[in-house]
Amino acid sequence: KAVFGGLEKMLDNWEAEARQDSLPEELIQAVRTRLRDYSRLSPDSRRDALKGLWNRIRREVGKDITPEVEKQAEAESAAEAAAEAQVETPSPQTEPEPEPASQEPEPVRKAAPEAQAEAQPAQPAPARREPRLTPEGPPAALEAPVTVLDGVGPKSADRLSRLDIQTLGDMLYHLPRRYDDYSQLKPINRLEYGDELTILGTVQSSSVRKLHGGKRQMVEVIVSDGTGALRVTWFNQPWITKTLREGAQIVLAGKIEQYLGRLVMNNPEWELLEEKNLHTNRILPVYPLTAKISQRWLRTQMDKVVNYWALRVQDPLPQILREEADLLDLPEALLQVHFPDSWDDLKAAQHRLAFDEIFYLQIGVIQQKRQWAERSAATFTADEAWKQAQLARLPYRLTNAQLNALEDIYKDLASGQPMNRLIQGDVGSGKTVVAAYGLAVVLMSGAQAAVMAPTSILAEQHYTSFGSLLSGEDGLLQPHQIRLMIGATPNSEKEEIRQGLESGEIKLVIGTHALLEDPVVFQNLQAAVIDEQHRFGVQQRAALRAKGNNPHLLVMTATPIPRSLALTVYGDLDLTVIDEMPPGRQPVDTYVLYPRERERIYNLIRREVAEGRQAFIIYPLVEESEKLEAKAAVEEHRRLQTEVFRSLKVGLLHGRMKPDEKDQVMTDFRDRKYDVLVSTTVIEVGVDVPNANVMVIEGANRFGLAQLHQLRGRVGRGGGRSYCVLIPDSENSMENERLAVMAETTDGFVLAEKDLEQRGPGQFLGSRQAGFSEMQMASLTDVRLIEKARKHAHALLEADPDLQAPKNQILAQTLSQRWSAGEGDIS
Repeated sequence: KAVFGGLEKMLDNWEAEARQDSLPEELIQAVRTRLRDYSRLSPDSRRDALKGLWNRIRREVGKDITPEVEKQAEAESAAEAAAEAQVETPSPQTEPEPEPASQEPEPVRKAAPEAQAEAQPAQPAPARREPRLTPEGPPAALEAPVTVLDGVGPKSADRLSRLDIQTLGDMLYHLPRRYDDYSQLKPINRLEYGDELTILGTVQSSSVRKLHGGKRQMVEVIVSDGTGALRVTWFNQPWITKTLREGAQIVLAGKIEQYLGRLVMNNPEWELLEEKNLHTNRILPVYPLTAKISQRWLRTQMDKVVNYWALRVQDPLPQILREEADLLDLPEALLQVHFPDSWDDLKAAQHRLAFDEIFYLQIGVIQQKRQWAERSAATFTADEAWKQAQLARLPYRLTNAQLNALEDIYKDLASGQPMNRLIQGDVGSGKTVVAAYGLAVVLMSGAQAAVMAPTSILAEQHYTSFGSLLSGEDGLLQPHQIRLMIGATPNSEKEEIRQGLESGEIKLVIGTHALLEDPVVFQNLQAAVIDEQHRFGVQQRAALRAKGNNPHLLVMTATPIPRSLALTVYGDLDLTVIDEMPPGRQPVDTYVLYPRERERIYNLIRREVAEGRQAFIIYPLVEESEKLEAKAAVEEHRRLQTEVFRSLKVGLLHGRMKPDEKDQVMTDFRDRKYDVLVSTTVIEVGVDVPNANVMVIEGANRFGLAQLHQLRGRVGRGGGRSYCVLIPDSENSMENERLAVMAETTDGFVLAEKDLEQRGPGQFLGSRQAGFSEMQMASLTDVRLIEKARKHAHALLEADPDLQAPKNQILAQTLSQRWSAGEGDIS
């Protein structure tokens, strides 16, 4: 029972090896005969059989058994006897499948915890090492194409381009995705299952045999180091035998595995002993790959680039800053992040590169804010009596948070500098009324304003809201002075709106990206409001600003922004938080239920509809299969209408409907022509149906917490008790733990922090960082690192606002390259 499946299972492989080693045929047959019935013997008989075979082997081939092997065998025999046949029963193991020759197989290895430093809060950086002397010769030619390297021709360059590698600089910043630690050495007789290490030995034999009908090949090499021998295999790499011939001294690095009861090494890294240890006996970088590029080949090319060019890279950060921030010099960091001498050196290198990413972002954000503040803008003021008169028209009182937000806007409009403010408030906190009364000060003077929303539905909703707040009997504007312009607006009406904006007759226009079309010309655009600003890209915001002369800009979001993001990518905006809900707004009761509990949910919906309320049922929309998901919503709508809610009216809304169809469905739902609305996430942002109080979200595990929070905010807007039910695709405990946070809190900031930790910054940023290189090393959840980089960025710009000092010239060039594609506008 020392072998998976029984000792006799090893006979076929052992017999082939024995004949290859020229053992006597009579001995081979004797072993076969005794071991074939091994499983039917008692423990005592098994021990006697093995001892008998061992004695015969010593008599017949004793001259080939070294004293060390015999001594080891006797010790193992004594240990087995002392164990009194204690047995382990491992699970069956099959021979591993061969890997394609173009991709080196990589066993799944647990990266050492230090290699995951970017996922942890920033720790004090290890003590700085003395910088290496910069070698003589030209500075790093980072813009040179990869074809300047020996061994990289046009075909290899084309393959590298699929990894976004075109230049030597791209190679330096193509960072490993993990590291394997092969820096430990062990003699073969001390190897243990699961070891990840390096061994040195001499090739005893090498051979190639065919597998699976000859379609695949396995190279088998026996390596010895004097303490024992180890069987090493590679699949579909027969060329290896040309190098690993008998007597060759070799270094192997990999994971010790087990096959038929014996320790083996499958597909290890290897080098001849006299070669430089690039693939063995070190902490080994593992890079992202693409088709027809192997790990070994790419690592070899990286070695050429890193060891020659990294030391010639000019460090953009001034030396005094590096010393104050306790950072490695950049050349050393690039060396250590690719081929670290130790885990501490790797950690220090990762810290330096992560600092750089955040630091450059901070510099750009701070400069952008200063440049915007240096511009002049029209001033708009109103006396206190006028402000109070406007607020008195409302049928309710504003919260203190809303009043504070309004004061921030009034100060910005009166400052003589263009407003650049982000209003952040949870769903239902009342951002729209704040924006409307902020614009009122601008509109009172006769200037024009624009409101841009990401969807036609939300634009139409804003048109209704702003119209009711700003027009009417006592309003500032006449109804014809407020217009809606969306994709579905007829061309004749669009032309009429364009003429009204150009002449100045229309004072407030509300729309989608249709506002950005070139023919739209304003007579005097002085203020713009952008709702759900993360849905718009940099260029779209810049295009709207260009419609006026430094207009005041107010952006709004219902997505709570974690503190770390507010410190970095939103650092150019003045931030106002509306953190108080209007009175009477009750929290939404939230539950996570399994798919098998759907009937309970359907009963809840029937009960609430019977009491005059309405319900949403949301299905996930996955971009890669938008048609399929839309079809799924259609099919679910049919099933719910015909099988589940026969006596109710069920509407359907999804992203593949035409804009006017979507608007009609939402209007009908708002007018209670439907009891239940089956929808995709098209209703996520801003749709206001006060009578809806049940939100059911199918496939909830596919959404981020911030998005679920947005959807939850669609219900409970009319007062009274409301419900949000999350139904994951399965009963996966890890997913449901994540979703359980939704049931525990209605604090959008808590959920946003969790979301940032779990899913990364993508959903918060949108295309905000256009033109800024994607972060590889820094984590936007690492507030300590962000604050450190921000502190040093502020200090540097305080001393040299335009980066004109000679010591900052390389930094200025680096920043201009990183921000060039962003058109200097990131807000």
